[in-house]
Amino acid sequence: MKRTSFLLLSLTLWLAACSSIAPPGKPSPGAPEGVRYEPVAFASLPGWGDAERAKSLDALRESCRVLARRDGWAGACAGAAAVDTADSAAVRRYFEQSFAPWRIVEAGKDAGLITGYYEPLLNGSRVKSARTPYPVYGVPADLVVADVTPAQRARDVLVLRPAGANRYAVVEGKTSASEGELIARPREFAIDSRTARLKGRIDGNRFVPYYPRAQISAGQGVGQTEVLAWVEDAVELFFLQVQGSGRIQLDDGSMLRVGYAEQNGYPYVSIGRHLVDRGELTLADASMQGIQAWIKRNPNRMDELFNVNPSYVFFRRLGETGGGPLGSLGVPLTDGYSVAVDPRYVPLGVPVFLDTTWPLTASPLRRVMLAQDTGGAIRGANRADFFWGFGTEAGMYAGRMKQKGSLWLLLPRGVNPPA
Repeated sequence: MKRTSFLLLSLTLWLAACSSIAPPGKPSPGAPEGVRYEPVAFASLPGWGDAERAKSLDALRESCRVLARRDGWAGACAGAAAVDTADSAAVRRYFEQSFAPWRIVEAGKDAGLITGYYEPLLNGSRVKSARTPYPVYGVPADLVVADVTPAQRARDVLVLRPAGANRYAVVEGKTSASEGELIARPREFAIDSRTARLKGRIDGNRFVPYYPRAQISAGQGVGQTEVLAWVEDAVELFFLQVQGSGRIQLDDGSMLRVGYAEQNGYPYVSIGRHLVDRGELTLADASMQGIQAWIKRNPNRMDELFNVNPSYVFFRRLGETGGGPLGSLGVPLTDGYSVAVDPRYVPLGVPVFLDTTWPLTASPLRRVMLAQDTGGAIRGANRADFFWGFGTEAGMYAGRMKQKGSLWLLLPRGVNPPA
C-alpha cells in the first residue's frame, strides 16, 4: 500500500533467504550487518499468554497466499487453514507448535520506533472545479526507470539502452552513447539504500533525475498525465501520498480506491521533523494532527512546508478487495494486524510478535502482526508502521503513534531468518 511499495523486487530477493537451517540455540549466521536474530522461547515474549490471536491467524491466512510457495512454509500454511479461529486454545497451540520466535537485535538494541498509518478518505470529483482543484495524478508518461546494480551506481557514467516500456538497462563496456542510447551520471540521482533503481526522464540523449515535488506541483512533467480524481483539500492529498493509498468519495456518489503506482525517485523527508528542527513544533506535537494544526495557523506557508519533502507519489486505480488496501505483498491488509517493515531485515509476509504501547499511553499493545507492507520511511530491523485501518478513528490513532517497540520474527521451525 504505502509507497509500496516499490519493493516487490525486495520480496523476490528475500524468498530464498528464509530456507537455510540454523543450529538449534545459535544466533542466525549471516544476518545483515549490525543485526542479529536470537532464538528464544514463546514464554519469553512479553504478554504472550494474554495475546489475542484469532485475527492474527486470519491475517496469516492472507499472507499464506504468497508464503505457501516458499521453501519451508507449506506445512505452516496448511496448518493455518485447518485451525478453528473460535478455539483460542487451538490457535495458541498452532502458533507454538508451528513457529519458533527470533528476537531481533540491531546495533545492540532490541527496541525501535513503531509508527502508524491508515487508509484516508478524501472528498473529490472526476472533474476540476473551484471546490476540487487538487489533482491525484497517475504515472507520468515521461517517468523512466533504469535498473542498475550498486556497483554500476557507483560509476561516474553509464550508457543505457531501452529494455521495455519506460525502462532502461545498462550497456556494459561503454562510456559514450550510440543512437537510441542514453548517458546517465548516477551521482546526480538521489540515493535510496534499498534499491539501485534510478528514476528520471529523458533530456536529449541524457537520462536525468525526475522533477522534485516543487516542480511537479507547479505542473512540470504532468501536463499530459492522467488525473484520476480532483480533491478538495491539499493537506489531505499530501497525507494520501504519505499513506500510499486511500479512498475518494466522488460527488457522483461513487467511491474510488487508489493505491501507490510509482514515485519520482527522491527519498521521503519528514515535514514534522523539519518543523521540530526549526523550533516551530515540539516533538510531542509533531503528529499528523499537529502538522495539520500548524498549517491552519500558517496557510501561506503550506506549499513551502510540503516542498521540504521532494518525494512525490503517483497513483493507480484499485479494484475492491473486500477488505483493506493491497500491501506490498499483494494481499489485502488487515486492520490492526498488518505492519509495514523494512524487508532487508523482516521478510515480507511473515508473522512478527509486536510489543509496544497504545498511542500516547503506556498501556501495552501486544499481538502477532503480519509483515505485509513496506514504506519509504520504514528503515531498520526493529522499525514498523502499524496499519490501523480506514477512516477518521484509524487516522486519529495512526497520526499519534510514535511509540517505542520491539519485534520478534515467527518463522516455521527449521526456517532461518534472512541471511
